[in-house]
Amino acid sequence: MADERWLRDLNHDPDLVRLAGDDVDELIKSTREELDYADRIMRSGRPQEPEYSAPQSYQKEVFQPKIPDIYADWTQEEEEPEEPIKPPKKRLAAGWRVLIYVLSVVAASVLLAFAGWHCADDVMALTKPDRSVSITVGENDTIADIVDTLKANDLIDLPWLFRFYCWFSNAEEKIVPGTYELNNVYDYHALVSGMSGNSNRITRTVTIPEGYSCDQIFTMLEQEGVCRAEDLYDAAANSQFSYDFLQSLPYGKKNRLEGYLFPDTYEFYSVKSEKDNSNVDWTWPDGAVGDDPERVLEKFLDNFQRKFTEDMKTSIDTLNQELTARMEANGFSSEEIAAGQMDLHKIVIVASLIEKETASVSESPLISSVIYNRLCSKDYPLLQIDATVLYALGEHKETLTAEDLMVDSPYNTRRYPGLPVGPIANPGLSSIQAALNPENTDYFFYALDTDGTHHFSETNQEHEQFLAQLENDAE
Repeated sequence: MADERWLRDLNHDPDLVRLAGDDVDELIKSTREELDYADRIMRSGRPQEPEYSAPQSYQKEVFQPKIPDIYADWTQEEEEPEEPIKPPKKRLAAGWRVLIYVLSVVAASVLLAFAGWHCADDVMALTKPDRSVSITVGENDTIADIVDTLKANDLIDLPWLFRFYCWFSNAEEKIVPGTYELNNVYDYHALVSGMSGNSNRITRTVTIPEGYSCDQIFTMLEQEGVCRAEDLYDAAANSQFSYDFLQSLPYGKKNRLEGYLFPDTYEFYSVKSEKDNSNVDWTWPDGAVGDDPERVLEKFLDNFQRKFTEDMKTSIDTLNQELTARMEANGFSSEEIAAGQMDLHKIVIVASLIEKETASVSESPLISSVIYNRLCSKDYPLLQIDATVLYALGEHKETLTAEDLMVDSPYNTRRYPGLPVGPIANPGLSSIQAALNPENTDYFFYALDTDGTHHFSETNQEHEQFLAQLENDAE
């Protein structure tokens, strides 16, 4: 029969053979019984109750066919639910991002600049008030105790920075127990020195007049017991000060800082003495310690840097535009015009000439106009300023001889055209302003009148007539 053949084929199916033996037998048996039952119904024409009872095992569990391993790869993997697509985050426009970045950089720069200035002010006491304070260093005080005392008395603002300075300078080996009179104007170096037990040192207020040369300033500081002049000369010539306006100046010259020691009133350490400050014969005591030469010079230079503002630097460009136009009109070549352009150093040179030649502040812009008129003129290449001759001679004279006037020096403007090689004095603020903003005049000459002011002339003839009048009045 076909059914039997089917069963035989089923029994020989290689895949079903792999099923467990008992399960296959049960399946074959039950299938045969169902086929017999179906055959009887078809013969009798009506359904009959089954004459057999299902095996116990068949009634208890439903057959679950096992898929052969060979067909395992045919099964479909369950699809994982797709994650919902997140909408893209909103970003600021490029312009806003750039603006925020720029503002962040500017804010950080401002904060760093403020922090740097605050640290420098605390270290060097640049803006602190003049206030004396008495403190006591105990026998068992540590650096931390001393720092707390200084902070409590408002002598320092940044304890961590002073502790670093003490570590760097070995201050613990220098400070000795005792009671000391300190001042808010003391920088870190001064505070440590003031607690070193050196009873032969005090602070002294020194006022530097406008127009003093380096020679005069160094002599004055030695007389005041601040520093030996020879130490100041050495520091001025060889110390590497970190100021932009000094970078182009060569080392080795004792007057290297001429023009930049801003005249003002300063507080320095000084050797204690009973001397008369005007006594030039006063000699420096053996073993005495005044102030540090580099620190003294830095006070002058810091002051100059503050006084010469960014607006003043911008004024140099405006001045150069005016000078260029005048030189072009007077037939100067492009090389001569380029050589005649002003920079900060040349402005200081002109200011030093104005300082030495001016009888009063009101005359400064007029003296400045004469200098620039000659620098822009082919007819008057020499400035002919006697103050430059005196600087070249290195001494003060009431009357200059013909030989003096022809001294061979790059500072001598009676012999060499243009500006001298460097400043001849340390000018004040009014002279610097006049050098930046000369009066608009046609003056080429000036001479000192009997009333202490200067008489200005446009032509040589007018100038000679005025000089002749002075001689007649003197007779």
